[in-house]
Amino acid sequence: MIPRALTTFEGLVAQALSQIRRIIRECEGLSRSKISHRVSRYFGWRCANGALAVQSTMGLLCRLERDGQIRLPPLRSRFRPIRPRAPVIAPVASSAFEPPVLLADLYVRPLRLEERDSYRALLERHHYLGWRKPPGNVLGHVAFLGSKVVALIGWATATLHNRARDAWIGWGAAARSRNLRYVATNVRFLMLPGTGESVENLASRVLGASLRRLSRDWQALHGHPILLAETFVDPSRYLGTCYRASNWIFVGQTSGWSRRGKSYSFHGQSKAVYVYPLHRRTREWLSLPAFASAREGNSMELDVSRLPLEGEGGLLDVLRDITDPRHRRGVRHKAQAILAMAVTAVVAGMKSVCAIAQWIEDLAPEHRERLGGNRYRKPSRSTIRRFLSALDVSELDRKVGAWLARRVDFEGQGLALDGKTLRGSRDGGSAAVHLVSAVLHRGAEVVAQTKVHEKSNEITSVEPLLAGLDVAGATITGDAMFAQTAIAEHLVTEKKADYVFTVKDNQPGLRQAIENMGLESFSPSVHPDEPGPRAERNP
Repeated sequence: MIPRALTTFEGLVAQALSQIRRIIRECEGLSRSKISHRVSRYFGWRCANGALAVQSTMGLLCRLERDGQIRLPPLRSRFRPIRPRAPVIAPVASSAFEPPVLLADLYVRPLRLEERDSYRALLERHHYLGWRKPPGNVLGHVAFLGSKVVALIGWATATLHNRARDAWIGWGAAARSRNLRYVATNVRFLMLPGTGESVENLASRVLGASLRRLSRDWQALHGHPILLAETFVDPSRYLGTCYRASNWIFVGQTSGWSRRGKSYSFHGQSKAVYVYPLHRRTREWLSLPAFASAREGNSMELDVSRLPLEGEGGLLDVLRDITDPRHRRGVRHKAQAILAMAVTAVVAGMKSVCAIAQWIEDLAPEHRERLGGNRYRKPSRSTIRRFLSALDVSELDRKVGAWLARRVDFEGQGLALDGKTLRGSRDGGSAAVHLVSAVLHRGAEVVAQTKVHEKSNEITSVEPLLAGLDVAGATITGDAMFAQTAIAEHLVTEKKADYVFTVKDNQPGLRQAIENMGLESFSPSVHPDEPGPRAERNP
């Protein structure tokens, strides 16, 4: 007797196949790419950044066609002119001039779009494998020593089958299929010739710097973090010394098979497999079948009809005053409408320009009209990208943040002042970006933030941070940095709020005055004789 669960699963698969066949019939005359868009949109298959999973859907359709389940239209041949490779810039690869440098000048940043040609040309010239774009997501890192490029690092989506890695993690097939996206493979690591002689252990230090920012750079580019890094070392060429020096873990060897297009071939050259966990709970999290769904808790659904849009103080009223960066000639879509649709897309969980454009494209005509747009005409992806790239984002962040804050009742709420430096925001000679934020204790929502000027500090940023917020009745908390008389007077007299600040040894007079008050005699919430954790801390 066939179990009921199995028959239900087979029924769902048959129903999904029938829907895919129906979409293919309705898309007669369209390309495979258009069909993949339609299928992924119908089933709601999206990447972690909110964009439609078109590439993964295309791979699924091709596998179904190979199995004889569906029939796709033939591939369309398109003439693609061969772009000549950009010449390698001489200062990048040359070691003719090598001034003395300090190791403190070593830093790693992501590869920029305009540097891709030089990146590929250097790998083609100096790496024994050359460069071929791997399937899936890709991230490039460039390492600098002072002003000179010393190393290139390439990361890509993890391999599907890696027996040594899978045994080390201990995950099953279900967990691997859902959590493989959180593993990245180091596909290229090139130390440029003549760069490592003057600095000891430069290769392992470059690799460590790349690992420290791998997860956040991958998050910014592809919409999800990385928990585990893996790499393959050919023992006939290298010993993997820099990986072992960077605390990578040797987990075994490959079986000597490699993928060639759609099939696998045996070459007999086993490679050593190394892994590097980026979190102490990496193996535990990767083994959870529900980890992916827990991490991607953003809902892609948003009821536009329930948003406060019209009227005084509505979103459309706030966005009306934002400066339009475009020339007035040839404008087809109002800036207010594009901004309203983009803001609601971000609220719905979209994390990239591509995802925002797809979300706007899927909007119902009545919703698009309610957001200030045209019922019968949509802004194209190129229009959205050009508009958002030219926009003054600081003005948009300030006004939208104030709009959101007006919908929060701060009476009796706790509001934390917190200053943070954005890791990875240092670019060349410019200093890293430092922000001061106002964060709600309950829910951890950021209701306001401002950039600290390079020649100033967090203390002078509190007043402009709270300028647009009505925090009357709230309790403002902060660390010792904010324990200043001017800030306390501003909060009490002008903002009508209370405050709780930490006092440390940087203000010995104030700390001594607090100690002289004998506050240890008071317990705000529990009597010393009552049992409980607070009584233990306040004997």
